[in-house]
Amino acid sequence: MERKEINPWTWQDERHYAQAIEVKNPERTLYISGQTAIDANGISSTADFKSQLLLSIANLEEVLVKAGYKNTDITRITLYTTSFDELGQNFGTIQEWIVSNNIRTAITVVEVSKLFETTVVELEATAAK
Repeated sequence: MERKEINPWTWQDERHYAQAIEVKNPERTLYISGQTAIDANGISSTADFKSQLLLSIANLEEVLVKAGYKNTDITRITLYTTSFDELGQNFGTIQEWIVSNNIRTAITVVEVSKLFETTVVELEATAAK
């Protein structure tokens, strides 16, 4: 597989993402449903935003591992949140995860009025290898 970042500018570098990721000749592609702060027993979290974000990340990683992928295989993330304000206060958490795992991905952030049950953040991803 060939993977190429496309960045007409440099300003996205400090935010740790790419404007586009081109993938040529992937062997496999994984489309991951939105991962929220739901525990292994199917119980939705009522915890604070940061705790929910961390559990959503952990759930995303668990799906990747179960499918035989790594974090670095992620090519796209769509992050849904019920609050841009709370996401802004906790954006360092997701950036730290991206940087510490050497993830280079296209990313979109969308504010929505409601997510599943009591969840406040959801991560949907695509991975290729």
